[in-house]
Parts: sequence; structure tokens; C-alpha cells
Amino acid sequence: MPGRWLVANALWLQAGWWACVLGAERPWLLLLVIPGLAMHLHLCPDANTEAKALLRVTSAGCLLDSVLGALGVFGFGTWPLPPWLALLWLVLASGMRHSLAWAGRYWRRGALLGAMGGPLAYIGGARLTDVALPLGLMETGLLLVPIWACALPLLVRLAAKG
Repeated sequence: MPGRWLVANALWLQAGWWACVLGAERPWLLLLVIPGLAMHLHLCPDANTEAKALLRVTSAGCLLDSVLGALGVFGFGTWPLPPWLALLWLVLASGMRHSLAWAGRYWRRGALLGAMGGPLAYIGGARLTDVALPLGLMETGLLLVPIWACALPLLVRLAAKG
């Protein structure tokens, strides 16, 4: 079960990312994310602890993106964040204690994943949505590298706090 759970969780993160990002233009896709999150909580052995972790990570992530938006790194068009992006933080948070948990234990590998995956996810997401990158594509990507190298391992650890 644990191996299957980790694979299912990783697949859920991918499906959830696509549903949220494409949901920026097709809001009905966001409705698919809600049952996915509910199923995730239902399958978790301790749904109460998982829900608290989801709220901690989502709050921290929304704060991070709101600050980056206020600083002019992103242009969201809405303040503080568009709904699809807040929902995307819930999706990402649902992997922190599961398929992404290793990124907190092996912080160098977690930092590497964050440094590569974070900027790519933002740049890819921005191209598929109405998010502006006022600093430019390359500049934004390079700025996000150290932010996400730190953020991913820290978010995993935040999720693990009981």
C-alpha cells in the first residue's frame, strides 16, 4: 500500500496541477480538484493531521506568492491571488507528507528539486494562464531558483510538524 499510495499521490499532484492551471481559463476544471482533495483526505490514515498540514502549507504558499506578486515578480490581475492558484497550493500541500516527504529528509535533493521544479512550474503555469512576468521570463526563473531551493524543503518540514 505505501508504494502504491506514493505513486497515486504523485499522479494526483500532476493531475491537480494541470486542472488548476487549465482551470484559470476553464473554471469548471477547478470543480474537479475539490473531490480530488476530499479523496486525498479520505485515504489519509490521519485526516485531521493531514488537514492541518494542508492549511499550514497552503497558508505559507499563498503568503509567498502574495508577497512575490506585491513585489512585482508576478502580475496576477487579482489580489492577493487568483482562486486557481490558491487551490493549486492545496494540491501541492497534499504531497508534502507523502510523495514529496523525501525532500525534507534529504534537504540537498529537495533543494535541487525545488530549484528546478519550482521555476519551471511557475513559468509553465504563467504561459498557460493570464499571469504576467513583469521582470521577464529568464529573470523571473532565475529569481525563483534560490527561493524554491529553500522553499520546498522548508514546506515539507512545515507539513511534517504535528
